[in-house]
Amino acid sequence: MPKVKTSEAPGSAQAEPLPATYEAGLAELETLVLKLESGQLPLDQLLSAYQRGAALLGFCRDRLQAVDDQIQVLDGTSLKPWNNA
Repeated sequence: MPKVKTSEAPGSAQAEPLPATYEAGLAELETLVLKLESGQLPLDQLLSAYQRGAALLGFCRDRLQAVDDQIQVLDGTSLKPWNNA
């Protein structure tokens, strides 16, 4: 069975803009997780919340990866380990 991209699903949460910051994305993701874990969402809202959560998770991972990449650049070119020898 072929995998369906969430961006192609009709009425998907992808239509909502992504947050401006990592912190805002993480806060929204945490709220969604609480709603999903509560078991109180109707099925159609459950699917929409799951799709939005997947988009937020990707956003947060991308932001963290960008910061990690910047740190690697700094470690490799600007910062030198300090030896007290």
